[in-house]
Amino acid sequence: MNPNQALWEKGDFTQIAATMRESGAALVAQLGITEGLTVLDLGCGDGTTAIPEAKLGATVLGVDIARNLVEAGNRRANAERLTNCTFQEGDACNLSDLNDHSFDLVVSIFGAMFAPKPFDVAKEMVRVTRPGGRVVMGNWIPGDPTLVAQVLKISSAYTPPPPEGFLSPMLWGMENHVIDRFKQAGIAKENITFLRDTFTFNAPYSPSEFFNTFKNYYGPTMNAFDAAEKNGKAAELDQALDALFNSQNKSPDTTTTSIPATFLRVTVQC
Repeated sequence: MNPNQALWEKGDFTQIAATMRESGAALVAQLGITEGLTVLDLGCGDGTTAIPEAKLGATVLGVDIARNLVEAGNRRANAERLTNCTFQEGDACNLSDLNDHSFDLVVSIFGAMFAPKPFDVAKEMVRVTRPGGRVVMGNWIPGDPTLVAQVLKISSAYTPPPPEGFLSPMLWGMENHVIDRFKQAGIAKENITFLRDTFTFNAPYSPSEFFNTFKNYYGPTMNAFDAAEKNGKAAELDQALDALFNSQNKSPDTTTTSIPATFLRVTVQC
């Protein structure tokens, strides 16, 4: 199996996506989506942004490498009776089954950034976007003090070194790398804009329970615990992450969770 597919099918990201619904809808509301727009939502999960895009009247195709998330997305679309929203399996590095210039808008929020061939990802996103259309990405920022960047940073200290040639997904959170990748896909630097934005995870349970959701269902964290267990460091990792989730919680009620996380919003005019 494709290693990236194995990573995202290992857990059940829908458990985390449930805490992302409000921020997903709020982000989509800022994208100027109108009825009849064609949208590709890449690395869509179970539809955190794809479902709100469809509710605004766009015709949406959600593509994700994890088959369990594609199935979950289609179930959500069916439950909402959204005939203008479908999900299918696909790899952000190679969208060969999608035609050139077939979408007005390509959206990837914390999705395509995790695909292993970033230059191919940029090229494919630009290829399937019509001239005059847009690509919008949301990417976590390396070294950022907020939740997800810190989860990935702490987890990486417990996992084996990546294979030679590995490019960290966090490089998508650095403007110079984003410019370089889209430049090689034929986009001029002046057609790329950046904005630091905030995505808030909201859960009706405690930060420690939210941490356990990551521990049990988020592929990268699951892999970190597998490695830490072998090295006798699982308790140490558990303590570090539990402390992180509790320290980041902004909810005045300790039985609920509200954790904001900073990300880089990238907009590319094609």
